[in-house]
Amino acid sequence: MKTSTATKFAALLSTSVLLLAACSGGGATDSAESSDSGEAASAGGPQAGGTLYILTQAEQILHLDPQRNYTGADIAFAGGLMHRTLVTFDEAGNIVPDLATDIGRTDDGGQTWEFTLRDGITFEDGSPITCDDVKYGMSRSFAQDVITDGPAFLVAYLDVENYEGPYTGVGQDQYDDAFKCVDDKNMVIRLNTPVIDFNGAFTLTISTPVPAASDTGEFYDDRPVSSGPYKIESYEIGRELKLVRNDNWDPESDPIRNAYPDEIIMQFSLDPKIIDERLIASEGPDANAIAYSVQPENLDRIFADADLSERALNVFDPYVRYVAVNTASVPCVEIRKAVYYALDREAILTAAGGKYAGETADGVIKPNLPLDYRAVTGYDDLMPAGNAAVAGEWMDKAATTCPDVHARATGAGLSLDYASTPTNEKYAAAWVSSLGANAGITIIPNPIEPGQYYGVVLDPGSQGDLNFAGWGPDWPNASTVVPALFTPDGGFDLSRAIEGDPEAYAEFAGIVAAGKGEVDRNAQGSLWADGNQLAMDRVWVIPTLFGKTQLLPGSKVGNAYFWDAYGWYNPADLYLEQ
Repeated sequence: MKTSTATKFAALLSTSVLLLAACSGGGATDSAESSDSGEAASAGGPQAGGTLYILTQAEQILHLDPQRNYTGADIAFAGGLMHRTLVTFDEAGNIVPDLATDIGRTDDGGQTWEFTLRDGITFEDGSPITCDDVKYGMSRSFAQDVITDGPAFLVAYLDVENYEGPYTGVGQDQYDDAFKCVDDKNMVIRLNTPVIDFNGAFTLTISTPVPAASDTGEFYDDRPVSSGPYKIESYEIGRELKLVRNDNWDPESDPIRNAYPDEIIMQFSLDPKIIDERLIASEGPDANAIAYSVQPENLDRIFADADLSERALNVFDPYVRYVAVNTASVPCVEIRKAVYYALDREAILTAAGGKYAGETADGVIKPNLPLDYRAVTGYDDLMPAGNAAVAGEWMDKAATTCPDVHARATGAGLSLDYASTPTNEKYAAAWVSSLGANAGITIIPNPIEPGQYYGVVLDPGSQGDLNFAGWGPDWPNASTVVPALFTPDGGFDLSRAIEGDPEAYAEFAGIVAAGKGEVDRNAQGSLWADGNQLAMDRVWVIPTLFGKTQLLPGSKVGNAYFWDAYGWYNPADLYLEQ
Protein backbone atom coordinates (compact mmCIF):
# COMPACT_ATOMS: atom_id res chain seq x y z
CA MET A 1 0.00 0.00 0.00
CA LYS A 2 1.32 3.40 -0.97
CA THR A 3 1.79 6.02 1.70
CA SER A 4 -0.19 9.16 1.34
CA THR A 5 1.34 11.75 -0.97
CA ALA A 6 0.70 14.26 1.78
CA THR A 7 2.90 12.50 4.32
CA LYS A 8 6.41 13.65 5.06
CA PHE A 9 8.20 11.65 2.41
CA ALA A 10 5.38 11.95 -0.13
CA ALA A 11 5.54 8.49 -0.85
CA LEU A 12 -0.07 1.44 1.17
CA LEU A 13 -0.41 -2.00 5.00
CA SER A 14 -1.06 -3.32 8.27
CA THR A 15 0.81 -4.30 11.38
CA SER A 16 -0.44 -4.89 14.86
CA VAL A 17 0.15 -2.50 17.72
CA LEU A 18 2.56 -5.03 19.25
CA LEU A 19 4.63 -5.25 16.10
CA LEU A 20 4.88 -1.48 15.85
CA ALA A 21 5.88 -1.28 19.52
CA ALA A 22 8.62 -3.82 18.87
CA CYS A 23 9.89 -1.74 15.95
CA SER A 24 10.03 1.37 18.14
CA GLY A 25 12.09 -0.29 20.82
CA GLY A 26 9.34 -1.56 23.04
CA GLY A 27 7.68 1.52 24.42
CA ALA A 28 7.47 5.24 25.03
CA THR A 29 10.05 7.44 26.67
CA ASP A 30 9.34 11.14 27.02
CA SER A 31 6.44 12.81 25.23
CA ALA A 32 8.51 13.90 22.26
CA GLU A 33 9.79 10.38 21.64
CA SER A 34 6.58 8.51 22.42
CA SER A 35 5.31 5.80 20.09
CA ASP A 36 1.90 5.93 21.76
CA SER A 37 -0.77 5.04 19.22
CA GLY A 38 -3.59 5.58 21.69
CA GLU A 39 -6.17 8.30 21.82
CA ALA A 40 -5.21 11.96 21.65
CA ALA A 41 -8.53 13.42 22.66
CA SER A 42 -10.50 14.93 25.51
CA ALA A 43 -11.79 13.03 28.48
CA GLY A 44 -15.39 13.37 27.28
CA GLY A 45 -17.18 10.42 25.76
CA PRO A 46 -18.10 10.10 22.09
CA GLN A 47 -20.79 12.48 20.88
CA ALA A 48 -22.74 12.71 17.64
CA GLY A 49 -22.99 15.84 15.54
CA GLY A 50 -20.89 18.60 14.07
CA THR A 51 -18.69 18.99 11.00
CA LEU A 52 -15.28 17.33 10.78
CA TYR A 53 -12.81 19.23 8.60
CA ILE A 54 -9.86 17.59 6.83
CA LEU A 55 -7.17 20.02 5.67
CA THR A 56 -4.82 19.13 2.84
CA GLN A 57 -2.50 20.78 0.37
CA ALA A 58 -3.47 18.27 -2.33
CA GLU A 59 -5.83 19.40 -5.06
CA GLN A 60 -7.85 16.19 -4.90
CA ILE A 61 -7.96 12.65 -3.56
CA LEU A 62 -5.92 10.53 -5.92
CA HIS A 63 -8.70 7.94 -6.27
CA LEU A 64 -12.15 7.64 -4.73
CA ASP A 65 -12.88 4.71 -7.03
CA PRO A 66 -12.57 1.78 -4.58
CA GLN A 67 -10.81 -0.50 -7.05
CA ARG A 68 -8.23 2.21 -7.80
CA ASN A 69 -7.64 3.40 -4.23
CA TYR A 70 -4.29 2.13 -2.96
CA THR A 71 -2.96 4.92 -0.74
CA GLY A 72 -2.98 4.38 3.03
CA ALA A 73 -4.72 7.50 4.30
CA ASP A 74 -7.11 7.50 1.33
CA ILE A 75 -8.11 3.91 2.11
CA ALA A 76 -8.65 4.94 5.74
CA PHE A 77 -10.77 7.89 4.61
CA ALA A 78 -12.89 6.15 1.98
CA GLY A 79 -13.01 2.78 3.74
CA GLY A 80 -13.91 4.34 7.06
CA LEU A 81 -16.62 6.62 5.71
CA MET A 82 -17.96 5.46 2.31
CA HIS A 83 -16.73 2.11 1.07
CA ARG A 84 -17.36 -1.06 3.01
CA THR A 85 -15.30 -4.20 2.33
CA LEU A 86 -15.76 -7.91 2.95
CA VAL A 87 -13.46 -7.70 5.97
CA THR A 88 -11.51 -4.87 7.56
CA PHE A 89 -9.08 -4.06 10.36
CA ASP A 90 -10.08 -3.11 13.86
CA GLU A 91 -8.21 -0.59 16.01
CA ALA A 92 -5.64 -3.19 17.08
CA GLY A 93 -4.85 -4.38 13.54
CA ASN A 94 -6.91 -7.59 13.66
CA ILE A 95 -8.91 -8.69 10.61
CA VAL A 96 -12.62 -8.55 11.48
CA PRO A 97 -15.84 -9.01 9.47
CA ASP A 98 -17.36 -6.02 7.69
CA LEU A 99 -19.84 -6.78 4.88
CA ALA A 100 -19.27 -10.47 5.53
CA THR A 101 -20.48 -12.45 8.53
CA ASP A 102 -16.98 -13.75 9.30
CA ILE A 103 -13.40 -13.23 8.11
CA GLY A 104 -13.67 -15.88 5.40
CA ARG A 105 -13.51 -19.65 5.35
CA THR A 106 -11.11 -22.02 3.61
CA ASP A 107 -10.78 -25.78 3.94
CA ASP A 108 -8.06 -26.39 1.33
CA GLY A 109 -5.16 -24.38 2.72
CA GLY A 110 -6.22 -21.06 1.24
CA GLN A 111 -6.87 -21.85 -2.42
CA THR A 112 -10.65 -21.53 -2.11
CA TRP A 113 -12.33 -18.87 0.01
CA GLU A 114 -15.99 -18.61 0.99
CA PHE A 115 -17.81 -15.56 2.34
CA THR A 116 -21.42 -14.89 3.36
CA LEU A 117 -22.86 -11.37 3.32
CA ARG A 118 -24.65 -9.84 6.29
CA ASP A 119 -28.30 -8.90 6.38
CA GLY A 120 -29.28 -5.24 6.06
CA ILE A 121 -26.39 -4.01 3.88
CA THR A 122 -27.42 -1.51 1.20
CA PHE A 123 -26.13 1.09 -1.23
CA GLU A 124 -26.92 4.75 -0.69
CA ASP A 125 -30.15 4.48 -2.72
CA GLY A 126 -31.42 1.76 -0.40
CA SER A 127 -30.98 -1.13 -2.81
CA PRO A 128 -29.56 -4.29 -1.19
CA ILE A 129 -25.93 -5.23 -1.71
CA THR A 130 -25.69 -8.72 -3.17
CA CYS A 131 -22.95 -11.15 -4.10
CA ASP A 132 -23.22 -9.98 -7.71
CA ASP A 133 -22.31 -6.42 -6.64
CA VAL A 134 -19.20 -7.63 -4.81
CA LYS A 135 -18.28 -9.86 -7.73
CA TYR A 136 -18.73 -7.01 -10.21
CA GLY A 137 -16.70 -4.60 -8.11
CA MET A 138 -13.80 -7.05 -7.92
CA SER A 139 -14.01 -7.76 -11.64
CA ARG A 140 -13.13 -4.12 -12.38
CA SER A 141 -9.56 -4.72 -11.11
CA PHE A 142 -8.91 -6.80 -14.25
CA ALA A 143 -9.68 -3.90 -16.61
CA GLN A 144 -6.22 -2.49 -16.08
CA ASP A 145 -6.36 -0.16 -19.07
CA VAL A 146 -9.29 1.63 -17.37
CA ILE A 147 -9.04 0.89 -13.66
CA THR A 148 -5.45 1.99 -13.11
CA ASP A 149 -3.21 2.36 -10.03
CA GLY A 150 -5.07 -0.13 -7.81
CA PRO A 151 -3.73 -3.29 -6.16
CA ALA A 152 -3.20 -6.28 -8.43
CA PHE A 153 -3.70 -9.13 -5.97
CA LEU A 154 -6.84 -10.36 -7.70
CA VAL A 155 -5.19 -10.25 -11.11
CA ALA A 156 -2.18 -12.16 -9.82
CA TYR A 157 -3.93 -14.76 -7.70
CA LEU A 158 -7.47 -15.39 -8.96
CA ASP A 159 -7.71 -18.58 -11.02
CA VAL A 160 -8.11 -16.89 -14.42
CA GLU A 161 -5.67 -16.42 -17.29
CA ASN A 162 -7.08 -14.10 -19.94
CA TYR A 163 -9.77 -12.03 -18.27
CA GLU A 164 -9.90 -8.34 -19.26
CA GLY A 165 -12.56 -7.12 -16.86
CA PRO A 166 -16.26 -6.39 -17.28
CA TYR A 167 -16.05 -3.88 -20.14
CA THR A 168 -14.93 -6.11 -23.02
CA GLY A 169 -16.32 -9.51 -22.03
CA VAL A 170 -13.02 -11.21 -22.88
CA GLY A 171 -12.49 -14.12 -20.49
CA GLN A 172 -15.73 -13.52 -18.60
CA ASP A 173 -16.45 -17.25 -18.47
CA GLN A 174 -13.11 -17.81 -16.70
CA TYR A 175 -13.93 -15.16 -14.11
CA ASP A 176 -17.42 -16.57 -13.59
CA ASP A 177 -15.89 -19.96 -12.94
CA ALA A 178 -13.32 -18.60 -10.46
CA PHE A 179 -15.80 -16.33 -8.62
CA LYS A 180 -19.14 -18.01 -8.10
CA CYS A 181 -22.19 -16.47 -6.47
CA VAL A 182 -24.05 -19.40 -4.93
CA ASP A 183 -26.95 -17.05 -4.19
CA ASP A 184 -27.39 -13.38 -3.23
CA LYS A 185 -25.37 -13.77 -0.04
CA ASN A 186 -22.87 -16.59 -0.54
CA MET A 187 -19.75 -16.55 -2.70
CA VAL A 188 -16.90 -18.93 -3.50
CA ILE A 189 -13.58 -17.48 -4.72
CA ARG A 190 -10.90 -19.77 -6.16
CA LEU A 191 -7.22 -18.80 -6.40
CA ASN A 192 -4.56 -20.26 -8.67
CA THR A 193 -2.44 -21.24 -5.66
CA PRO A 194 -3.04 -21.62 -1.92
CA VAL A 195 -2.58 -18.38 0.05
CA ILE A 196 -3.49 -19.08 3.65
CA ASP A 197 -3.84 -15.39 4.59
CA PHE A 198 -5.41 -14.13 1.37
CA ASN A 199 -8.46 -12.86 3.25
CA GLY A 200 -6.19 -9.93 4.12
CA ALA A 201 -6.57 -8.75 0.52
CA PHE A 202 -10.27 -8.21 1.12
CA THR A 203 -9.54 -5.53 3.73
CA LEU A 204 -8.66 -3.34 0.73
CA THR A 205 -11.40 -1.49 -1.10
CA ILE A 206 -10.92 -3.81 -4.08
CA SER A 207 -13.63 -5.87 -2.32
CA THR A 208 -16.04 -2.91 -2.16
CA PRO A 209 -19.29 -3.66 -4.04
CA VAL A 210 -20.08 -1.59 -7.12
CA PRO A 211 -23.53 -1.58 -8.77
CA ALA A 212 -22.93 -2.34 -12.44
CA ALA A 213 -25.61 0.13 -13.56
CA SER A 214 -23.74 2.99 -11.86
CA ASP A 215 -20.27 2.13 -13.13
CA THR A 216 -18.85 4.92 -15.30
CA GLY A 217 -15.43 3.33 -15.82
CA GLU A 218 -12.55 5.74 -15.31
CA PHE A 219 -15.03 8.48 -14.32
CA TYR A 220 -16.33 6.47 -11.37
CA ASP A 221 -13.62 8.31 -9.42
CA ASP A 222 -15.78 11.43 -9.56
CA ARG A 223 -18.90 10.00 -7.94
CA PRO A 224 -18.64 6.46 -6.53
CA VAL A 225 -21.72 4.97 -4.90
CA SER A 226 -21.54 4.69 -1.12
CA SER A 227 -22.07 1.53 0.88
CA GLY A 228 -21.02 3.17 4.16
CA PRO A 229 -22.38 5.79 6.56
CA TYR A 230 -21.61 8.82 4.38
CA LYS A 231 -22.14 9.74 0.73
CA ILE A 232 -20.80 12.47 -1.53
CA GLU A 233 -22.87 15.65 -1.66
CA SER A 234 -20.35 17.64 -3.70
CA TYR A 235 -16.81 17.27 -5.01
CA GLU A 236 -14.91 20.17 -6.58
CA ILE A 237 -11.27 19.40 -7.31
CA GLY A 238 -9.01 22.13 -6.01
CA ARG A 239 -11.62 23.32 -3.53
CA GLU A 240 -13.70 20.90 -1.47
CA LEU A 241 -15.17 17.44 -1.02
CA LYS A 242 -18.28 17.28 1.16
CA LEU A 243 -19.72 14.08 2.63
CA VAL A 244 -23.12 13.95 4.31
CA ARG A 245 -24.94 11.18 6.11
CA ASN A 246 -26.17 8.23 4.06
CA ASP A 247 -29.69 7.76 5.41
CA ASN A 248 -29.84 4.24 3.97
CA TRP A 249 -26.85 3.02 5.98
CA ASP A 250 -28.03 0.69 8.73
CA PRO A 251 -25.76 0.89 11.79
CA GLU A 252 -27.12 -2.48 12.93
CA SER A 253 -25.42 -4.03 9.89
CA ASP A 254 -22.08 -2.34 10.58
CA PRO A 255 -20.11 -3.29 13.71
CA ILE A 256 -17.11 -1.18 12.70
CA ARG A 257 -18.18 2.39 11.89
CA ASN A 258 -19.56 4.79 14.48
CA ALA A 259 -20.20 7.74 12.13
CA TYR A 260 -20.37 10.44 14.80
CA PRO A 261 -20.04 13.70 12.76
CA ASP A 262 -23.01 14.93 10.72
CA GLU A 263 -20.78 15.80 7.78
CA ILE A 264 -17.16 15.73 6.67
CA ILE A 265 -15.59 18.48 4.60
CA MET A 266 -12.17 18.04 3.00
CA GLN A 267 -10.58 21.35 2.03
CA PHE A 268 -8.04 21.17 -0.80
CA SER A 269 -5.09 23.28 -2.03
CA LEU A 270 -4.04 24.69 1.35
CA ASP A 271 -0.54 25.84 2.27
CA PRO A 272 0.87 23.14 4.61
CA LYS A 273 2.46 25.77 6.83
CA ILE A 274 -0.92 27.45 7.22
CA ILE A 275 -2.51 24.06 8.00
CA ASP A 276 -0.09 23.63 10.91
CA GLU A 277 -0.81 27.10 12.25
CA ARG A 278 -4.57 26.53 12.04
CA LEU A 279 -4.32 23.26 13.96
CA ILE A 280 -1.95 24.73 16.54
CA ALA A 281 -4.30 27.66 17.19
CA SER A 282 -7.32 25.34 17.02
CA GLU A 283 -9.86 28.16 16.93
CA GLY A 284 -13.43 28.02 15.61
CA PRO A 285 -13.95 25.30 12.96
CA ASP A 286 -10.24 24.43 13.11
CA ALA A 287 -10.80 22.89 16.55
CA ASN A 288 -12.81 20.26 14.61
CA ALA A 289 -10.07 19.67 12.02
CA ILE A 290 -7.41 17.08 11.21
CA ALA A 291 -4.67 16.88 8.56
CA TYR A 292 -2.33 14.31 7.04
CA SER A 293 0.97 15.39 8.59
CA VAL A 294 2.89 18.05 10.49
CA GLN A 295 5.72 20.04 8.96
CA PRO A 296 9.07 18.92 10.46
CA GLU A 297 10.09 22.47 11.41
CA ASN A 298 7.12 22.66 13.82
CA LEU A 299 7.74 19.40 15.67
CA ASP A 300 10.00 20.75 18.42
CA ARG A 301 7.56 23.57 19.00
CA ILE A 302 4.62 21.20 19.30
CA PHE A 303 6.25 18.59 21.51
CA ALA A 304 7.81 21.21 23.81
CA ASP A 305 4.37 22.67 24.51
CA ALA A 306 2.45 20.82 27.23
CA ASP A 307 -0.99 21.45 25.74
CA LEU A 308 -0.02 20.69 22.14
CA SER A 309 1.99 17.58 22.99
CA GLU A 310 -0.98 16.27 24.96
CA ARG A 311 -3.04 16.02 21.78
CA ALA A 312 -0.22 15.27 19.31
CA LEU A 313 0.78 11.81 18.09
CA ASN A 314 4.33 10.63 17.41
CA VAL A 315 4.35 7.00 16.22
CA PHE A 316 6.18 4.47 14.12
CA ASP A 317 4.03 4.01 11.04
CA PRO A 318 3.79 0.99 8.70
CA TYR A 319 5.86 2.53 5.92
CA VAL A 320 9.32 2.33 4.43
CA ARG A 321 10.32 5.49 2.57
CA TYR A 322 12.57 5.05 -0.45
CA VAL A 323 13.40 6.36 -3.89
CA ALA A 324 12.65 3.95 -6.72
CA VAL A 325 15.19 3.74 -9.52
CA ASN A 326 13.56 3.38 -12.92
CA THR A 327 15.95 0.74 -14.22
CA ALA A 328 14.41 0.94 -17.69
CA SER A 329 15.88 4.45 -17.99
CA VAL A 330 18.89 3.78 -15.70
CA PRO A 331 19.92 0.24 -16.71
CA CYS A 332 23.51 0.70 -15.50
CA VAL A 333 23.95 -0.94 -12.08
CA GLU A 334 27.24 0.91 -11.60
CA ILE A 335 25.42 4.25 -11.79
CA ARG A 336 22.79 2.94 -9.40
CA LYS A 337 25.53 1.83 -6.97
CA ALA A 338 27.12 5.28 -7.21
CA VAL A 339 23.78 6.88 -6.34
CA TYR A 340 23.35 4.51 -3.40
CA TYR A 341 26.74 5.42 -1.92
CA ALA A 342 26.63 9.13 -2.71
CA LEU A 343 23.33 9.97 -1.00
CA ASP A 344 23.56 12.05 2.17
CA ARG A 345 21.15 10.11 4.40
CA GLU A 346 21.96 12.33 7.34
CA ALA A 347 20.55 15.31 5.46
CA ILE A 348 17.44 13.30 4.60
CA LEU A 349 16.95 12.38 8.25
CA THR A 350 17.40 16.01 9.30
CA ALA A 351 14.97 17.31 6.68
CA ALA A 352 12.41 14.71 7.75
CA GLY A 353 12.48 15.92 11.32
CA GLY A 354 15.58 14.38 12.91
CA LYS A 355 14.58 12.37 15.97
CA TYR A 356 10.96 12.46 14.76
CA ALA A 357 11.73 10.99 11.34
CA GLY A 358 12.35 7.36 12.24
CA GLU A 359 15.42 5.26 11.50
CA THR A 360 17.63 4.84 8.45
CA ALA A 361 16.25 2.02 6.29
CA ASP A 362 18.25 -0.81 4.74
CA GLY A 363 15.57 -2.27 2.44
CA VAL A 364 11.85 -2.35 1.71
CA ILE A 365 10.90 -4.78 4.50
CA LYS A 366 10.50 -3.08 7.85
CA PRO A 367 11.50 -4.85 11.10
CA ASN A 368 7.85 -4.80 12.21
CA LEU A 369 7.48 -7.89 10.00
CA PRO A 370 9.77 -10.12 12.10
CA LEU A 371 9.14 -13.28 10.08
CA ASP A 372 10.29 -11.53 6.90
CA TYR A 373 12.89 -9.00 7.96
CA ARG A 374 16.61 -9.77 7.68
CA ALA A 375 19.20 -7.02 7.77
CA VAL A 376 20.55 -6.29 4.29
CA THR A 377 24.25 -7.09 3.89
CA GLY A 378 26.95 -5.87 1.54
CA TYR A 379 26.88 -2.14 2.30
CA ASP A 380 29.09 -1.87 5.37
CA ASP A 381 30.96 1.07 3.82
CA LEU A 382 27.92 3.36 3.66
CA MET A 383 28.45 6.66 5.46
CA PRO A 384 25.74 8.94 6.86
CA ALA A 385 26.74 11.91 4.70
CA GLY A 386 27.62 9.73 1.69
CA ASN A 387 30.82 7.94 0.73
CA ALA A 388 32.41 9.94 -2.06
CA ALA A 389 35.33 7.56 -2.46
CA VAL A 390 33.22 4.46 -3.10
CA ALA A 391 30.70 6.42 -5.19
CA GLY A 392 33.60 7.66 -7.31
CA GLU A 393 34.88 4.13 -7.85
CA TRP A 394 31.47 3.07 -9.17
CA MET A 395 31.33 6.12 -11.44
CA ASP A 396 34.75 5.24 -12.86
CA LYS A 397 33.49 1.71 -13.62
CA ALA A 398 30.33 3.16 -15.20
CA ALA A 399 32.40 5.30 -17.55
CA THR A 400 33.66 2.06 -19.09
CA THR A 401 30.69 -0.32 -18.76
CA CYS A 402 27.88 2.09 -19.68
CA PRO A 403 29.34 5.30 -21.10
CA ASP A 404 26.03 6.57 -22.47
CA VAL A 405 24.27 6.45 -19.10
CA HIS A 406 27.39 7.85 -17.41
CA ALA A 407 27.44 10.77 -19.84
CA ARG A 408 23.76 11.51 -19.20
CA ALA A 409 24.13 11.25 -15.42
CA THR A 410 27.06 13.67 -15.39
CA GLY A 411 25.68 15.89 -18.13
CA ALA A 412 21.97 16.45 -18.75
CA GLY A 413 21.29 14.63 -15.48
CA LEU A 414 18.82 12.21 -13.90
CA SER A 415 15.31 13.43 -13.20
CA LEU A 416 13.97 13.18 -9.63
CA ASP A 417 10.17 12.96 -9.30
CA TYR A 418 8.55 14.03 -6.04
CA ALA A 419 5.26 15.38 -4.74
CA SER A 420 5.61 19.13 -4.43
CA THR A 421 5.66 19.88 -0.69
CA PRO A 422 7.95 22.16 1.35
CA THR A 423 9.53 19.16 3.07
CA ASN A 424 10.10 17.30 -0.19
CA GLU A 425 11.83 20.37 -1.58
CA LYS A 426 14.36 19.93 1.23
CA TYR A 427 14.76 16.25 0.38
CA ALA A 428 15.29 17.11 -3.27
CA ALA A 429 17.89 19.71 -2.33
CA ALA A 430 19.77 17.05 -0.35
CA TRP A 431 19.74 14.77 -3.40
CA VAL A 432 20.97 17.53 -5.70
CA SER A 433 23.81 18.59 -3.40
CA SER A 434 25.03 15.17 -2.22
CA LEU A 435 24.84 13.40 -5.59
CA GLY A 436 26.69 16.30 -7.19
CA ALA A 437 29.35 16.58 -4.51
CA ASN A 438 29.92 12.88 -3.88
CA ALA A 439 29.50 11.38 -7.36
CA GLY A 440 29.42 14.19 -9.91
CA ILE A 441 25.85 13.21 -10.83
CA THR A 442 23.46 15.96 -11.93
CA ILE A 443 19.98 15.66 -10.40
CA ILE A 444 17.09 17.46 -12.10
CA PRO A 445 14.23 18.05 -9.62
CA ASN A 446 10.73 17.40 -10.99
CA PRO A 447 8.05 18.53 -8.50
CA ILE A 448 4.52 17.17 -9.15
CA GLU A 449 1.19 18.25 -7.66
CA PRO A 450 0.68 15.91 -4.66
CA GLY A 451 -2.82 14.74 -5.57
CA GLN A 452 -1.63 13.64 -9.01
CA TYR A 453 1.82 12.33 -8.06
CA TYR A 454 1.30 8.57 -8.25
CA GLY A 455 -0.82 8.86 -11.36
CA VAL A 456 2.21 10.45 -13.06
CA VAL A 457 5.01 8.18 -11.84
CA LEU A 458 3.03 4.97 -12.36
CA ASP A 459 2.69 5.87 -16.04
CA PRO A 460 5.83 4.68 -17.88
CA GLY A 461 5.30 7.48 -20.38
CA SER A 462 5.69 10.20 -17.74
CA GLN A 463 7.82 8.48 -15.08
CA GLY A 464 11.27 9.97 -14.49
CA ASP A 465 14.55 8.31 -13.53
CA LEU A 466 14.16 8.48 -9.75
CA ASN A 467 10.84 8.56 -7.89
CA PHE A 468 10.10 9.34 -4.25
CA ALA A 469 7.86 6.61 -2.84
CA GLY A 470 6.82 4.77 0.28
CA TRP A 471 5.21 1.42 0.99
CA GLY A 472 3.68 -0.57 3.81
CA PRO A 473 2.36 -4.15 3.82
CA ASP A 474 -1.31 -4.61 2.99
CA TRP A 475 -1.47 -7.20 5.77
CA PRO A 476 1.33 -8.56 7.98
CA ASN A 477 3.20 -10.50 5.32
CA ALA A 478 5.96 -9.31 2.99
CA SER A 479 4.08 -11.16 0.25
CA THR A 480 2.38 -7.77 -0.02
CA VAL A 481 5.70 -5.94 -0.25
CA VAL A 482 8.37 -7.74 -2.29
CA PRO A 483 6.21 -8.92 -5.24
CA ALA A 484 4.20 -5.68 -5.18
CA LEU A 485 7.21 -3.44 -5.61
CA PHE A 486 9.25 -5.38 -8.15
CA THR A 487 6.98 -7.45 -10.43
CA PRO A 488 4.95 -6.10 -13.34
CA ASP A 489 1.68 -7.51 -11.98
CA GLY A 490 2.41 -6.34 -8.42
CA GLY A 491 0.70 -2.97 -8.75
CA PHE A 492 3.61 -0.67 -7.80
CA ASP A 493 6.57 -1.66 -9.94
CA LEU A 494 8.28 1.70 -10.26
CA SER A 495 11.68 -0.01 -10.65
CA ARG A 496 10.70 -1.88 -13.85
CA ALA A 497 13.53 -4.37 -13.35
CA ILE A 498 12.06 -6.84 -15.82
CA GLU A 499 13.00 -4.26 -18.49
CA GLY A 500 16.12 -2.64 -17.06
CA ASP A 501 17.78 -5.57 -15.26
CA PRO A 502 16.38 -8.72 -16.93
CA GLU A 503 19.01 -11.25 -15.84
CA ALA A 504 18.72 -10.33 -12.17
CA TYR A 505 14.95 -10.15 -12.54
CA ALA A 506 14.84 -13.75 -13.78
CA GLU A 507 16.47 -14.86 -10.52
CA PHE A 508 14.15 -12.60 -8.55
CA ALA A 509 11.08 -14.01 -10.30
CA GLY A 510 12.11 -17.49 -9.20
CA ILE A 511 12.27 -16.32 -5.58
CA VAL A 512 8.83 -14.73 -5.86
CA ALA A 513 7.31 -17.85 -7.43
CA ALA A 514 8.75 -19.96 -4.62
CA GLY A 515 7.49 -17.53 -2.02
CA LYS A 516 3.97 -17.49 -3.39
CA GLY A 517 3.85 -21.27 -3.35
CA GLU A 518 5.40 -21.73 0.10
CA VAL A 519 2.87 -22.65 2.79
CA ASP A 520 5.36 -22.75 5.69
CA ARG A 521 5.32 -19.16 6.97
CA ASN A 522 8.88 -19.17 8.30
CA ALA A 523 10.27 -20.57 5.06
CA GLN A 524 8.21 -18.07 3.11
CA GLY A 525 9.58 -15.21 5.21
CA SER A 526 13.13 -16.31 4.42
CA LEU A 527 12.33 -16.17 0.70
CA TRP A 528 10.94 -12.64 0.98
CA ALA A 529 14.15 -11.65 2.78
CA ASP A 530 16.13 -13.16 -0.12
CA GLY A 531 14.11 -11.11 -2.59
CA ASN A 532 14.67 -7.95 -0.58
CA GLN A 533 18.43 -8.63 -0.51
CA LEU A 534 18.57 -9.18 -4.27
CA ALA A 535 16.66 -5.94 -4.94
CA MET A 536 19.10 -4.05 -2.73
CA ASP A 537 22.13 -5.77 -4.33
CA ARG A 538 20.93 -4.53 -7.71
CA VAL A 539 19.82 -1.14 -6.33
CA TRP A 540 16.28 -1.21 -7.66
CA VAL A 541 15.44 1.26 -4.91
CA ILE A 542 17.35 3.56 -2.56
CA PRO A 543 15.83 2.97 0.90
CA THR A 544 15.91 6.01 3.16
CA LEU A 545 13.70 5.76 6.26
CA PHE A 546 11.78 3.33 8.41
CA GLY A 547 9.30 6.06 9.04
CA LYS A 548 7.54 7.73 11.91
CA THR A 549 4.49 9.95 11.61
CA GLN A 550 3.39 12.95 13.64
CA LEU A 551 -0.20 14.19 13.69
CA LEU A 552 -1.93 17.07 15.47
CA PRO A 553 -5.73 16.86 15.67
CA GLY A 554 -7.84 19.86 16.53
CA SER A 555 -8.57 20.35 20.22
CA LYS A 556 -12.21 19.20 19.93
CA VAL A 557 -11.51 16.04 17.91
CA GLY A 558 -12.03 12.89 19.99
CA ASN A 559 -10.85 9.30 19.44
CA ALA A 560 -7.95 10.66 17.40
CA TYR A 561 -5.78 7.57 17.75
CA PHE A 562 -3.29 6.32 15.18
CA TRP A 563 -4.75 3.51 13.08
CA ASP A 564 -1.72 1.34 12.41
CA ALA A 565 -3.44 -0.54 9.59
CA TYR A 566 -3.48 2.48 7.31
CA GLY A 567 -0.98 4.88 8.87
CA TRP A 568 -3.49 7.63 9.73
CA TYR A 569 -6.51 8.29 11.91
CA ASN A 570 -9.51 5.97 11.92
CA PRO A 571 -12.10 8.44 10.60
CA ALA A 572 -14.96 6.03 11.37
CA ASP A 573 -14.23 6.49 15.08
CA LEU A 574 -13.64 10.25 15.28
CA TYR A 575 -16.11 12.45 17.12
CA LEU A 576 -16.37 16.17 17.89
CA GLU A 577 -16.91 17.72 21.28
CA GLN A 578 -20.13 19.71 21.18
